[in-house]
Amino acid sequence: MPMKNGEIADQFDLVADLLEFQGENPFRLRAYRNAAMTLRDLTEAVASIVQTPERKLTDIPGIGKDLADKITTLVTTGQLPLLVELTAKVPPSVLVLLRVPGLGPKKAAVLYNELHIGTLEELRAACEAHRVRDLKGFGEKTEQKILEGLSHAATTDVRIYWAKADEYVQALLTYLRGCPEIAQVEAAGSYRRRRETIGDLDLLVVSTEPGVVMDHFAAYEGVVDTIARGDTKMSVRLSGGLQVDLRVVPAESFGAALQYFTGSKGHNVILRGRAKSAGLKINEYGVYRGEQSIAGRTEEEVYAALGLPLFPPELREARREFEWAAAGQLPGLVALEDLRGDLHMHTDATDGKSTLEEMIAAARERGLEFIAITDHSKRVTMANGLDGTRLRQQWAQIDKLNAKLQGISVLKGVEVDILEKGGLDIPDDVLAEADWVVASVHYGQNQPREQITRRIVDALKNPHVSAIAHPTGRILNRRKSYDVDLDAMFQTARDYGKLLELNANPARLDLDDVACAAAKNYQIPIVISSDAHSTLGLDVLRYGINQARRAGLTKADVANTRPWDEMRSLIGKK
Repeated sequence: MPMKNGEIADQFDLVADLLEFQGENPFRLRAYRNAAMTLRDLTEAVASIVQTPERKLTDIPGIGKDLADKITTLVTTGQLPLLVELTAKVPPSVLVLLRVPGLGPKKAAVLYNELHIGTLEELRAACEAHRVRDLKGFGEKTEQKILEGLSHAATTDVRIYWAKADEYVQALLTYLRGCPEIAQVEAAGSYRRRRETIGDLDLLVVSTEPGVVMDHFAAYEGVVDTIARGDTKMSVRLSGGLQVDLRVVPAESFGAALQYFTGSKGHNVILRGRAKSAGLKINEYGVYRGEQSIAGRTEEEVYAALGLPLFPPELREARREFEWAAAGQLPGLVALEDLRGDLHMHTDATDGKSTLEEMIAAARERGLEFIAITDHSKRVTMANGLDGTRLRQQWAQIDKLNAKLQGISVLKGVEVDILEKGGLDIPDDVLAEADWVVASVHYGQNQPREQITRRIVDALKNPHVSAIAHPTGRILNRRKSYDVDLDAMFQTARDYGKLLELNANPARLDLDDVACAAAKNYQIPIVISSDAHSTLGLDVLRYGINQARRAGLTKADVANTRPWDEMRSLIGKK
């Protein structure tokens, strides 16, 4: 199977990390990082370009001959000699240090070269012995932050984003459905419950020829190791390190197995207790009254045998789903087709990769009725943020486009920065001219709880602010949420009639599912936004929908399922 763009980009990012670790020329490693970004945003498969003689990789902006040669080598051989050479110089265990929040390749190199630290355990011991603080460029505060981040780092080595897991799953399902002996195949586990990160994958297969199925599975190109194989179960490891468990079950037990292996554990415990109270037994083979099977072929009949509705997989977390079912109030969850607008995206006026016109065209192709262009404001200098003058120029351009656009409305917006000292970095008289203002924290994320909460609360009170973007600032597997008082944020948002964003970027998914459910309790509408930096970035909205469904949000709970005029009326109401 040809390498995907994201897989090639991952290889280039690793090269850049290793080059930086070894103190190489920053221009060289920047070329690899930029190439990785370009490849991830490319809508066309790189492999197809390589395999088309009349096409040239060097026609892709930012890809020179050297990078093009390396991409060709990766696509044709599956390996990159430079990466093999670099990893030979650095023990693989050292790369785990980069998972500690705030610990980049340069600092990791100092730890390795000065203190010979190559594992998380060695790093913890050095911090606890106060040996790290004496290194140049570290200090006591850095040592303490490393200690705080170590527990976070220890849990990230086996979990991948749901979006990445979905790529694996779709490829596996396509491959397995090509086996004539397989009557049915589905993915289960935390993947099916749409958890934001995934530790491993579970696949369920209906077949009367388990041996043939497992032989077919073992032949999958991505399998690098068979961990275990029995009569009906097989575990393998893929080239990216992910473990996949495949189980072959009879058709009459498929529904019971799908329910059981989807989980969660807590949901299944409650289900077993309910079955026991009814004089029944439930397991992965079916629902039984004594020795007689009374359900098992479909999930619907399994739940019905216990007097329950078919729970959407996203709700099976032993939270409120059984309470809702008892009251006949199981929510009808929001769906991707319910979204009518996207209110957070960037253009090449700041750090986006597509023009204003390209973003509008891409949004219209996806059936959106309205969008807001929310380029960064001036505080974000690394993104070439806009000041008041440039913002007004962009808004004038939007006015001209709206005069002739059909089928979509473009809102004049901005992602305004909440300054470290408080306040916003764009004057109120400029913000008053905007249709949509989303405020966010990019700097000072390590401030004390009271200070960072005050900044966000004050921003919500500003009459021109519509919503808070990525409200806790987390990046999955890389950066923890900042220490904001969520209840204070929610209370202020409700009191001042403001909205909160669920950022659909698969690395953010911020607010998380629990916080989204809390916002619903406060009756705060959620805005699901892409935060797209390219036309392709608009497609991440489905990951935000996943998160919203896990929170139990309905169409009515999500503001941008409404037409813009109706949605606008929500903002500012007390």
